[in-house]
Amino acid sequence: MQGRARPLLIFPCNGNAVEALDCLGDAWACVGFVDDTPAKQGTVRHGVPVLPRTALAERADAAVLAVPGSPASYRGRAAVVGGLGVAPERWATVVHPMARVSPLATLGRNVLIMAGVVVTSDATIGDHVCVLPNTVIHHDVTVGDWTLIGAGVTVAGGCTLGPNCYIGSGSSLIHDVTIGERSLVGLGSNVIRDVPPDAVVAGNPARALRASAGAR
Repeated sequence: MQGRARPLLIFPCNGNAVEALDCLGDAWACVGFVDDTPAKQGTVRHGVPVLPRTALAERADAAVLAVPGSPASYRGRAAVVGGLGVAPERWATVVHPMARVSPLATLGRNVLIMAGVVVTSDATIGDHVCVLPNTVIHHDVTVGDWTLIGAGVTVAGGCTLGPNCYIGSGSSLIHDVTIGERSLVGLGSNVIRDVPPDAVVAGNPARALRASAGAR
């Protein structure tokens, strides 16, 4: 099976990338992490070499999975990923073998779905989205491009997550709420009403903490 696996480059060499190794199954074989940090280049992580950005051109046969971003840096994901200059057809969509994605759901390009995730009927996941383990995305949910969803999140039916959001681990979103673009939902929050763009909310129920950096 490994001989038929498609070669894959993962950018950067961060926590999400290391977790992505567990998601590859028989479909993918990681041939390198790509990272811009000189101190990481030339090292080996879990048997995988860490390569400079030139590897993207040198391994033109390989698909690419880009998973940068954290609560501190998620708003810059579009610029970072776009700066790689990867052709759309090279982006990989990686689904852990122990995730469950409905055949009635839609996944975009450069999507990582980790172990235990459930994506149900008529959910739509945009491009450049990362969903951490054991999250459930229910029917008719739309997840915008560039969004990151933490572990153990429940997104009830009919919710809309705008582009470039961050949903903290352990959070729950009641049905039909909208999370505005570039907003952050803090860890363990219960969202029971719409969140405007560029907001930072947390708590039970979730309340605005402050305007995010994107609003300034």
